[in-house]
Amino acid sequence: MAPAANIRGGRAVAPAALLVVAALLAVVALAPRGASAALSCSTVYTTLLPCLGYVQSGGMVRKECCAGIKNLVSRAGSTPDRRAACSCLKTIAAGAAGGPYLSRAEGLPGRCSVQPPFKISPDVNCNSVN
Repeated sequence: MAPAANIRGGRAVAPAALLVVAALLAVVALAPRGASAALSCSTVYTTLLPCLGYVQSGGMVRKECCAGIKNLVSRAGSTPDRRAACSCLKTIAAGAAGGPYLSRAEGLPGRCSVQPPFKISPDVNCNSVN
């Protein structure tokens, strides 16, 4: 959670980066059961960096962005990993409320043919994620 606070305090680009992570964390929270991996918000942010341009400006979603989403989904094989990812998402969504970035981030999983289990929202209940 500390990386999100540092990013928000940076340049104007920072909120968009956080929103990209938020959208993709929603996908991670629904990831099918598989090999367990300890996911950190830092890992998620780095993996989802290719999505930043889309969240900022719209347009085409880069293949690297969808590959990052799918990578995170495959790494989030346990309920604790999915809940941790959800918590990162919730924090990021809270910081992005009211801006255009959140709606773009919400649409990313669908554009990459991945169905998240819950709405990207500052009000999501991460304890209900299995």
